[in-house]
Amino acid sequence: MRMSVMKTVFSEGFRAFFGAAGLYAVFSLLVWELYLGIHASGGLVTGLPFGVPPHLWHGHEMIFGYATAALGGFLLTAVPNWTGARSAPQRFIALATGLWLAGRIAVWFAGYLPPVLVAVADLAFLPLLAFKIALQLVRRPKPQNMVFLAFITLIWVGNLLVHLEWTGLTGDTLATGMRAGLFGLCAMIAVLGGRVTPAFTRNAMKRAGVDEARWPVSHPAVERPAVLLVAAVPVLLLAQAPAALTGAVAVIAGLLQFARLATWAGRWTWNQPILWSLHLGIAFLGAGLVTWGLAALGYGSEVGALHILGIGAVGGMTLAVMSRAILGHSGRALVAPRPVAVAYALVAAAALIRWLGSELAGDLYFPLMLGAGALWIAGFTLFLTALGPIICTPRPPREQGAAA
Repeated sequence: MRMSVMKTVFSEGFRAFFGAAGLYAVFSLLVWELYLGIHASGGLVTGLPFGVPPHLWHGHEMIFGYATAALGGFLLTAVPNWTGARSAPQRFIALATGLWLAGRIAVWFAGYLPPVLVAVADLAFLPLLAFKIALQLVRRPKPQNMVFLAFITLIWVGNLLVHLEWTGLTGDTLATGMRAGLFGLCAMIAVLGGRVTPAFTRNAMKRAGVDEARWPVSHPAVERPAVLLVAAVPVLLLAQAPAALTGAVAVIAGLLQFARLATWAGRWTWNQPILWSLHLGIAFLGAGLVTWGLAALGYGSEVGALHILGIGAVGGMTLAVMSRAILGHSGRALVAPRPVAVAYALVAAAALIRWLGSELAGDLYFPLMLGAGALWIAGFTLFLTALGPIICTPRPPREQGAAA
């Protein structure tokens, strides 16, 4: 029975990696909540196995642990659909999952392992993923798809900069690397969101018989700069451009996300969580870019802005895309189960509460931090409870569903 489940899990990329992402989302936040709770009560935590300040482990693992698992599941599932290439075989998926897990274990025990070994283990997964999808993309090398290889490279370079400081080879590259990794993920969301959010909304409206005049519209004059400017932010960070320039670019990029949303018929989706979750992810992307850009210009909390992006945009959009893909690629109807719909709302609330924690500080700081973490854990627990059994179960026979 156990072997049968494992074969099913490793049979498709979305099963292995979306399951891993959900589990790691819960585990990593439980660790962070435990640390925060002890710290808030006046206790002291020492001897942690990762050997770096807990907030750095937390930030690193959310960007280069949780998010890269979600990224791996998406690309291994979507790219074969785009190109007509054969899906990755079971052995490859098992190998890739093992490399991702090896990176997580190495970082967890970084305090006991040679830093170079930790770096090698943690940096191995994304190049393997990029190599595999590159082989699939060359079958139909469209620029709008090949760009994902550039984004993977940006994220990998960000992680490399983190490890260069952790190994002692540099003295001040960690902060840049963390931000480059996060904004590389944001660039992916800007591209992917610009495709699937209006497209899926349009398809649903068409099925519902809504007049074509009300369907979502994407204007190239808005779409191109909306994507290019988001992608420019991690490049500017890596180039160590002046903070004022990078901040201004981020603000404009964020405002353009709202301009996109204004023409995507978001109001129509209010009773369809599987759709409004996508719109909400883009809204958080816009809000995070604007607030981060303003913080770079000296207005507001940068930490709060980073969490709008990390929780609201990355967390919210990956949750939306993962749940839709699991349902669609397992032959189920594209209707979010009630627990998953609640999960969308909980993760969104976590982003807002975490932002308030940074902006208000004072006596509310720890309660808001702990509250945000609890909402995140609850959201992903609901996701796993509702969709975990589907991940571990073969696709039902003679049941058709629209793939995400």
